[in-house]
Amino acid sequence: MTTTSSSVLVDAIVAPSVRSRTIARDAALVVGFALFTALAAQITIHLGFTPVPITGQTFAVLLSGSVLGWRRGALSQGVYWAMGLVGLPFYSGGDGGWSAGTGSTMGYLVGFIAAAALIGYVSQRQGNRNYASSFSAMAMGTVVIYVFGAGWLAHNLHIPVATGDKNAIGYGVTPFLIGDLLKMLVAGAIAPTAWAVLGRDKK
Repeated sequence: MTTTSSSVLVDAIVAPSVRSRTIARDAALVVGFALFTALAAQITIHLGFTPVPITGQTFAVLLSGSVLGWRRGALSQGVYWAMGLVGLPFYSGGDGGWSAGTGSTMGYLVGFIAAAALIGYVSQRQGNRNYASSFSAMAMGTVVIYVFGAGWLAHNLHIPVATGDKNAIGYGVTPFLIGDLLKMLVAGAIAPTAWAVLGRDKK
């Protein structure tokens, strides 16, 4: 199978030629990754000093952009957010509903969409076919999540972003650095390894 510079991993694995089948496949992938994100969100560790829990969500977010590309990756995270907003128990700890989806962690949910789009954009330019560029994309995506998450957290809780004893960086970034580094390393290794196994051109 020949791939183009805009191909992402899922296109190399399953690429139906009939347009109607392609649309159905893409819809299934978008919903599938939304459900995967919801499942990962149930891996939750609550920290007493912050409304932001440690979850597996960001791993699913990073992977969605890398595997699906920017449009489908971003859409999968938008669908995930929307599913939770309408009341499905898809957020961390089985939470859901409008209040949960627009509360103190809304910035992270918006950041998921932006991060998946950014990582997908890089991936569509073959940026996930070697480990260095794939890890760099994951790092950039994680920073995007932090920026949106901490920015909204500061607004929602009426606290400074980085100054003072109580700030958004301390509540929404610092406690997650080690765990997110591990997620970046694992997620960043998946696509290059898969491309190597598939024998695709990495140039």
